[in-house]
Amino acid sequence: MLSNKEILCPNNLLDYSSKKKGIKAAIVNAGKPLAMLSVQDAVNENLIEPIFIGDKKEILKCAEDLTFDVSKYEIIDESVENNTAPIAAKLASEEKVQIIVKGHIHTDILMKEVLKRDYGLIGKTRLSHIWHMTINKDDKPLIITDGALNVLPNLKTKMHILKNVVNFSNRIGINKPKIALLSATEEVIESVPSSVEAAELTKIAKDENLNAEIFGPLAFDNCISKKSAAIKGIKNDVAGDADVLLVPNVEAGNSLVKMMIYFCGACAAGVVVGGKVPIVITSRSDEAQARLASIAAAVVALD
Repeated sequence: MLSNKEILCPNNLLDYSSKKKGIKAAIVNAGKPLAMLSVQDAVNENLIEPIFIGDKKEILKCAEDLTFDVSKYEIIDESVENNTAPIAAKLASEEKVQIIVKGHIHTDILMKEVLKRDYGLIGKTRLSHIWHMTINKDDKPLIITDGALNVLPNLKTKMHILKNVVNFSNRIGINKPKIALLSATEEVIESVPSSVEAAELTKIAKDENLNAEIFGPLAFDNCISKKSAAIKGIKNDVAGDADVLLVPNVEAGNSLVKMMIYFCGACAAGVVVGGKVPIVITSRSDEAQARLASIAAAVVALD
C-alpha cells in the first residue's frame, strides 16, 4: 500500500519563490546529509544564501560528500544540538537572516526558542503552520492548516489560522481561496464539537469579510469531490472544490498529510507563518525534495 512514487518539488512554489533571490537563511543544526542536500538544492535554485549553524566538522564533511562548495558561506560552529536554536533566533531578531530552516533538531526545541518574547519574533498574529500538498510537479496544490503547530485551536486561534492561510494563498496566485472547515460530517451535530465550531467559524469569517470563500462543516469527501457534494445536496462554492482544508486539530491535519505522503507520494511543503520570519519545520525523515519545497514556501511567505 505504501507509495514508491518519487517525491517531486512543485513548479508553482519554485516559480513564485524564484522572484526573490538569495534570501538569508539560518540552517539550524545543519550537519546531516538530508539537511545539507536540501540546502544545496535551494542554493542551486538561487533561493537562499545559507548561514550554517552546527558542528563545523560535520557540516564540512557533509558538504564534501555532496560536492557542495560552502566556502563562501558563514558557518557558526556549535556542536550541541539544542544550542543551535538560540543562535538562529538571535540572528533572526537582529535581522541577519530572513527565514529559519530546521535541520536535525526537534521541532519543539526550535519553536520553544523562537517563541521567547526576548527575540521579538512574534507579533500580534498567532503563528500557524501551512502544508502545501502536491503529487506531481504541475499540480494545483491542496493546502492543509494547521497540522503541526496549534494542537487544539479555539475559534480565536482559528481566525488567525484563516487569515494566515488567506495571505499565503494570495502569494501563490489564489486570489480568493476556497476554504473548507473540516469535520467528520457536513451536518452540525452537538456530539461532534468540530462541526459546531465550523458552523460558528463560517459565520464569524463572513462577518469579518475575509477575502475568501469559507464554509463548514464539511467532511473530507465533500471538501474535495464535487460528485460527493452533489450526491449529498451540498450547494456552495467551496464544496468539492476546496483550495484549503482548515483542520479541527493537529491529529487530523498531521494524519492527513502523512497519509498523502506515504500512500500517494505527495510532496509536503511545510512552513510556519504569522511571525517576523517564516520557519521551515519539516520532519527529520522528510525527503530532500520536500525540504526544498518547504524552503521555497518559506521564501514565498516572506514579506
